[in-house]
Amino acid sequence: MSASLAERERDATALDAYSAVVVDVAERLSPAVANLRLLARRRDGRDVPSGAGSAIVLTPDGFLLTCAHVVAPRRGGGPAPRGVASFTDGEELRFEVVGSDPLSDLAVLRTHDGGLSAAHLGDAADLRVGQLVVAIGNPHGFSGSVTAGVVSALGRSLPARGRGVARMIDDVIQTDAALNPGNSGGALADSAGRVVGVNTAIAGIGLGLAVPINTATRGIIGALMTDGYVRRGYFGIAGSMRPLPAAARERWGPGECVEVIEVVPGSPAERGGLRAHDLLVEVQGRRIAAVADLQTILQRDVVGTNLETVVLRAGAERRIHVVPTDLEPNAR
Repeated sequence: MSASLAERERDATALDAYSAVVVDVAERLSPAVANLRLLARRRDGRDVPSGAGSAIVLTPDGFLLTCAHVVAPRRGGGPAPRGVASFTDGEELRFEVVGSDPLSDLAVLRTHDGGLSAAHLGDAADLRVGQLVVAIGNPHGFSGSVTAGVVSALGRSLPARGRGVARMIDDVIQTDAALNPGNSGGALADSAGRVVGVNTAIAGIGLGLAVPINTATRGIIGALMTDGYVRRGYFGIAGSMRPLPAAARERWGPGECVEVIEVVPGSPAERGGLRAHDLLVEVQGRRIAAVADLQTILQRDVVGTNLETVVLRAGAERRIHVVPTDLEPNAR
């Protein structure tokens, strides 16, 4: 009996600790997550509802982060929608789209009122499988909804398309925290309340996906805030992080590399000689340990630059040259 009682006490203590973490994150972060109501203008000049979603407050002066698909123009084209952002304290603010990047499924909005409670951005690179995460958003319009779960997997890929160009969003976070329509654009936070992902998709019951907050996406967010678009080089591969083979560690040290899963036909990667199953270890003198490392390089002004690329193929080191093209030449 005493052993059973001790076990129940331990379980209650663990549950209380878990609850305390979730409550703390919810109380700190909920004021920084907005409920978005999208509006479209009819021919008679009236604004009518056209969609809903969530957004994360980036700065106190009114920049918000959401998913590009939440604020994408509806079928038939037209201007990016406008709308109203509402907060847990009842405040409602009009917003407009500053910039949208469908290929990362990220968009930046702007309100023109200050004094907002801004979220603190973390780094998804520090996440581990099994780690507690908390999702905050507005599923089905129910504002300030909180769910919790764990990081189910890391390094997932999610297809994206924009302006006729296809690309994989890499290093996507998979979680079992419950996500529903309306959660898109909301926050996925770690136990310290730092936003490590932007909830973007529901792949099934208990299977939610979030765009990671990391070095690459921070660059995208910055470009959207300042320029309204993202200029990036196009390599033309789908890749996945994997451990570096033991035989290569003496040369390259311990750690990971990026395995080329697919090479897009007609792409710069194909023209340069990259093949499926090549292991990408270095580009232009920079060690490649994750897909985000390559994306960071391609977000710089590398269009038309001859990038020396080191790969391992069948155990042998090869040096090839890839010249990235402009991924979205008409984005401006």
